[in-house]
Amino acid sequence: MKIIMLGAPGAGKGTQAKKIAAKYNIPHISTGDIFRANIKNGTELGKKAKTYMDQGLLVPDELVVDLVVDRVNQEDCKEGYVLDGFPRTIPQAEALDVALEKLGQKIDYAIDVDVPDENIVHRMGGRRACVGCGATYHVEYAPTKVEGICDTCGKELILRDDDKPETVKKRLGVYHEQTQPLIDYYTKAGILTAVDGTIDIEDVFQTIVKILGE
Repeated sequence: MKIIMLGAPGAGKGTQAKKIAAKYNIPHISTGDIFRANIKNGTELGKKAKTYMDQGLLVPDELVVDLVVDRVNQEDCKEGYVLDGFPRTIPQAEALDVALEKLGQKIDYAIDVDVPDENIVHRMGGRRACVGCGATYHVEYAPTKVEGICDTCGKELILRDDDKPETVKKRLGVYHEQTQPLIDYYTKAGILTAVDGTIDIEDVFQTIVKILGE
């Protein structure tokens, strides 16, 4: 089965994608991982992507689609895969559909992990990262034994810039503008199911398993 995970930043779609990949024994594919692997291995696509990234530019849609299609064409994706963080826009979704059609494939499920903006701002605002080892915590859901101090290495914890409420609100604005239309796109295609992302992580996962089947 070929699955796309949708959801705002901080909605928990990455966590669910990992759980799906583990249960159904299919690869969890994130565009970030694909970029890093291709750049590390010095592939032609990786070199092209790197020229944009080195200039701080966004990698063009067609190149991102090429990278994703190259990845899903690999042997370990034969039984399916979970795409996390891609597509982000309608043009990417359309290009992906066209590319997959050429391979005789199509996306089977689009799962939207739905969480209201105010929950996400609250959730991300509570995240803390260790300046030493990079371990992450949450003041409410996964606190440290000693407030503000990392359990692992004893260094101090900080609220990262990208978790600050004003930054999160900006990211959510971009998400609603660019990615929200994908929900309509996959609804029209008849493959979208929304799940309540505000409930416990394990309960969200059980809801997804009901959609995908055992």
